[in-house]
Amino acid sequence: MSERIIMDEAAIQRTVTRIAHEILEYNRGIDNLVLLGIKTRGAHLAERIKQKIEAIEDYTVPTGAIDITQYRDDLQLNGHADGNPPYEIDAEITNQVVIIIDDVLYTGRTVRAALDAILKNARPYRIGLAALVDRGHRELPIRADFVGKNIPTARDEAVSVYLEEVDHRNAVIIE
Repeated sequence: MSERIIMDEAAIQRTVTRIAHEILEYNRGIDNLVLLGIKTRGAHLAERIKQKIEAIEDYTVPTGAIDITQYRDDLQLNGHADGNPPYEIDAEITNQVVIIIDDVLYTGRTVRAALDAILKNARPYRIGLAALVDRGHRELPIRADFVGKNIPTARDEAVSVYLEEVDHRNAVIIE
């Protein structure tokens, strides 16, 4: 199979800027706003969105990362969560507007795990979802509030997101 570049570095940058603006419109500003990126690439995208919001509003939105490993329903885990919240953030998320950020929205199971992880440990006022790419094929009734790009794919195709922070390049590729 050949690979197709769906988004290059400039497209990703424009998309992150647009999503930052959409989040601000959705929330009517910065009040009570918190960003939680799903590890690994979602956390880096959350940082990028935080930087865009800071440039727009001159305010630093509390931003953190969430590890959903213990909450996935498609993995057999021998251990149990240690009682600590699965997210790392220097802010309270109860009664806040939490935006979950992920790189690719596919079946919806990763997002469901993130919701379980958050709701087991806090009670946000509202939760929104942002995804850089929505490739379809949902198995759960989950949709993103903010989508960078809808990409129709076949189930046997792979959508890969490469980010500078992890992969030393920025691109979205279908393989």
